[in-house]
Amino acid sequence: MPKHKVVFFGTGPVAARSLELLLDNFEVEAVVTKPKPEHHRGDYPVLAVAERNLLKVILVSDKASISRAVTSHTFTSKLAVLIDFGIIVEQDVIDTFELGIVNSHFSLLPQWRGADPITFSVLSGQTKTGVSLMMIEKGMDTGKLIGQRSLKIDSLDTTPKLTDKLIALSDEMLVDYLPRYVSGEIKPRQQPHPDRATYSRKLTKQDGVIDWTKPAEDIEREIRAFVEWPKSRAKLGSVDVIITKAHSVPTSRSKNKPGDVEIVDDIGVLMVECGNGSLCIEALKPAGKNVMSAADFIRGYRSKLD
Repeated sequence: MPKHKVVFFGTGPVAARSLELLLDNFEVEAVVTKPKPEHHRGDYPVLAVAERNLLKVILVSDKASISRAVTSHTFTSKLAVLIDFGIIVEQDVIDTFELGIVNSHFSLLPQWRGADPITFSVLSGQTKTGVSLMMIEKGMDTGKLIGQRSLKIDSLDTTPKLTDKLIALSDEMLVDYLPRYVSGEIKPRQQPHPDRATYSRKLTKQDGVIDWTKPAEDIEREIRAFVEWPKSRAKLGSVDVIITKAHSVPTSRSKNKPGDVEIVDDIGVLMVECGNGSLCIEALKPAGKNVMSAADFIRGYRSKLD
């Protein structure tokens, strides 16, 4: 059967991997993406995929340039797909396509609308998330749905691990739902319970500074959620570190206060007292060094932990 033709909007690494998968089942008429920044070294994710596959590229940098570039083209595609794009599209761009623009959003809308749904799914401690195929409209992730599927969040999932799972689920759904939407078999439906919507946001570097007065379970989730950005940073004794792997444990050591460090030599870990419970650090990265186990860190930095 001939492949359905689409225009793809996307910029980041999630978009790049999604585009690679999309090419197996769809004909991509054009790729709308941001240009490579002047300071960027090496390949730029979506541009690299587009160039390898000899795809037409339309470079845009803001809402106005998208409107100018897209509305000035005549596409044969009735539909566009948007993933990890990073720029809001205006109504004139949506109206360019007879069947609109479908956004693959990595949450179960209306949960975690906004810029960073995957990180906030890990951060919040929820046990499931999913993918929503949503029609782009003027509001922030308020569009009608053409499909949703859920995915279990494993207790050890980091943001990158969960992202990989959601990219795969998204591709499965696009292959299943888009042809049925184009044929008219599926009609977009309103999001359920819009009054229960929650919102994610862009993280800042400050979000990565560990607050030891928080419960240990919360800090453990932050470490898994922030492992790529903004990373979980702390000072252990006099050593600045990024903590990359840890788990929470109960504690009854009332003499310790949040932030106090205890070395547990027999199991080669560091215990840090938190507002409720303790954080058992398994791996960390001292400033200017590679990631190392807690046991190796103890051997090299014991004298600086007092």
